[in-house]
Amino acid sequence: MDSIRRWARHALVATVVLALAACGAGGGNGDGAPGTGSPVGDSLTAVPPPTETEAARFLAKATFGGTATEIKSLSSMGYAAWFGDQFSRGAPGGHQAYFDSQAAAAALAGQSTNQHNWVYESFWQGAVAGDDPLRQRVAFALSQIFVVSLVDSNVGNHARGVASYMDTLGRNAFGNFRTLLEEVSLHPMMGLYLSHLRNQKEDPARGRVPDENYAREVMQLFTIGLYQLESDGTVRLDTRREPIPTYGNDDVTGLAKVFTGWSWAGPDKSDSRFYGGSPDPERAVTRMQSYPKFHSTAAKSFLGTTIGAQGGADPQASLRAALDHLFNHPNVGPFIGKQLIQRLVTSNPSPAYVRRVAAAFANNGNGVRGDMRAVITAVLMDPEARDPLAAADPKHGRLREPIARMAQWMRVFGAKSTSGRFLIGSTDDAAGSLGQTAMRSPSVFNFYRPGYVPPGTPIGDAGLVAPELQITHETSVAGYVNTMRVAVDRGFGSGSPRDVQPDYTAELELAGDPARLVDRINLLLMNGAMPNALYGTIRDAVASVTIPTSGTAAPTARRNRVLLAIFLTMASPEYLVQK
Repeated sequence: MDSIRRWARHALVATVVLALAACGAGGGNGDGAPGTGSPVGDSLTAVPPPTETEAARFLAKATFGGTATEIKSLSSMGYAAWFGDQFSRGAPGGHQAYFDSQAAAAALAGQSTNQHNWVYESFWQGAVAGDDPLRQRVAFALSQIFVVSLVDSNVGNHARGVASYMDTLGRNAFGNFRTLLEEVSLHPMMGLYLSHLRNQKEDPARGRVPDENYAREVMQLFTIGLYQLESDGTVRLDTRREPIPTYGNDDVTGLAKVFTGWSWAGPDKSDSRFYGGSPDPERAVTRMQSYPKFHSTAAKSFLGTTIGAQGGADPQASLRAALDHLFNHPNVGPFIGKQLIQRLVTSNPSPAYVRRVAAAFANNGNGVRGDMRAVITAVLMDPEARDPLAAADPKHGRLREPIARMAQWMRVFGAKSTSGRFLIGSTDDAAGSLGQTAMRSPSVFNFYRPGYVPPGTPIGDAGLVAPELQITHETSVAGYVNTMRVAVDRGFGSGSPRDVQPDYTAELELAGDPARLVDRINLLLMNGAMPNALYGTIRDAVASVTIPTSGTAAPTARRNRVLLAIFLTMASPEYLVQK
């Protein structure tokens, strides 16, 4: 067992980057990708129900991993019924509710009521045990686009607000992008993180100008990006073959005036409350309110439009006009659509794939722009996302990020929390844990940039990007393998025994037949697409563990077979590349 563990660790460290270069951090090859039609506007009932392997592959993208029951259910009900069921599930408010319940108990015990661990615990509860797996997966993707982070000390002082922000993303995951954009812009945690909370109008006498941070990032990261895009996401070039910027400094300066005069919510709009005095107990979870006294009444020009000078300050009107203009910019569909594809399906979608998703953003089939249900459906039902020929493309796929790997292991093996709380704290440590914690991005640019190219690799030589490789290095790979080696055997989280424990009952029943056991692991973790060589290696390793015909050692041997099959699969480079 130890020799196999050492083999897996060294093999993974040595081959992960090369495997990604060969197996893919990209997808498609231009407009010749399989299929040309968009499923949006077409009836999903016309799409045949998936086989179990197709269902497993779909659920690996649409959720944090499909359980055996979910795979069978999707294969039986078909895609239309599945989407209908997922979209109908009630908008959650669970993160803040969980935080509040823990804070109430802590207050009675005289303990801190601002514990970051409650945010992490709530994330894992939703990702692993939530009854709305599509919403949970999309909300996590959105949290990596509309970033706020507990790493920031200002935000970290309001962990309850971060729980509320997670609910905001979940609540709007299936709504309209325009509403999502406004909800994000006015959430006090975003206001703290990107410093437009307490932002004041210009004062030439004092040399004060509005804070430009949010104005810049709402364009660069949340809506239109740095460069003008074609409808397929490719960058538009000028006559010198240079990218055409979407905005300049004057646009940032003009837009910054829009985000003046917003601060903490409360029962009045006094100067004291604007600056943070007399804090309302709900201010961290309530939309920022406008303070006309601090809002710029000057004309606000940006991106080819002007919000005229106001006789009386009207922050709401300025915000509404600005967000409407951003929302209707032609870049938004391809810019946001491509990032959702990258977070859920493949790192380098073809231009045709991006164009189809952008078309769904522009029109859901009923003349509605920004319908997130249409966009999500287009992302997940596109031929490049589902077609086995696309999966066979050696450039197709994305690196599974550490959180997604751990969440999949917990989900597919029915992990339960002994405490009911999923007692998992920060998993930041790359050497001793996952090297990634939900809501703890190191910057507003997420854990990794969507356009990251690992230097000096075949990926870069091929003109591809591999975002998740920005947090992948020898230390993090070894840390992941060691973390999973222990977790697969002993569970995950705090406590002794560890709080989160998997249920291997179904796998133990197959332990006497190595091929059937590996078949099941292959379906649950790799969508039935495990390469023959890897399949043979794992099957033979499992068979090498002898099960005594009698005696007390037999149950231990059966369990070791299961542990070995799961660990070797999850330690393989082939598993790490989601196809």
